[in-house]
Amino acid sequence: MKRALIFFVLTTFFITSCGSTSTDTTSNSPAQYIENKGSDTIVNLALAWAETYQAEHSDVRISVTGGGSGTGIAALINNTVDLANASRKIKDEEIAEAQSKGIEPVEHIIARDAIAVIVNPENPVSELTLQQISDIYSGKITNWNEVGVKTDRS
Repeated sequence: MKRALIFFVLTTFFITSCGSTSTDTTSNSPAQYIENKGSDTIVNLALAWAETYQAEHSDVRISVTGGGSGTGIAALINNTVDLANASRKIKDEEIAEAQSKGIEPVEHIIARDAIAVIVNPENPVSELTLQQISDIYSGKITNWNEVGVKTDRS
């Protein structure tokens, strides 16, 4: 069950929103500020990238917050962030809404994740299909005999 992690970038918006915020070169405030919001799944990765980038670009400050994929995409559509992180593809209706506001979202896959299912060695299950695993987690399968295993509780 791999799920693509999507990193949305609005190149033109990013360029225009990252302009200098101060003409005072003696100020301690950053010359550029980037707002990043979205998926809790990749917030730690985004924070690590932000820290690394800021270490090499002292005139840039990047704020990274989670809140969920939908929150990040909504903020992007509402023009309140520069970058949105999502652990799902952007929906057609979200693209349409963004475009209606003059925003053209661009998706970039930045990582993939996976789930490992580990069964106790005492369990007589030798293998499960992806569908069976899905059915177990959704509650459709509630007993091992439903996957072909006879147990004392069957």
